[in-house]
Amino acid sequence: MDIWIIGGIIVLIVLLLVKGIPINFTKLIGQSAIKVTIGVLFLFFFNLFGASFGLHIPINIFTTVVVGILGIPGIASLTAIHLFIV
Repeated sequence: MDIWIIGGIIVLIVLLLVKGIPINFTKLIGQSAIKVTIGVLFLFFFNLFGASFGLHIPINIFTTVVVGILGIPGIASLTAIHLFIV
């Protein structure tokens, strides 16, 4: 079983070396990683400063993606959901 996994990884590496990595795919992955990182930082600082007002938004994959994509309006919408719905 392990030999098949190792063989598959070697074939994938050789294929990528011969054909090359698609630029659009790597650009999309890089931009998504940057947006998720920015979302985590926004949520961290919001929780840091919002603690004095009794506000807390949990840092999970859903809230991180929402804040990463929407930015400050994402934090505002999650705060409104927290205050009025939860």
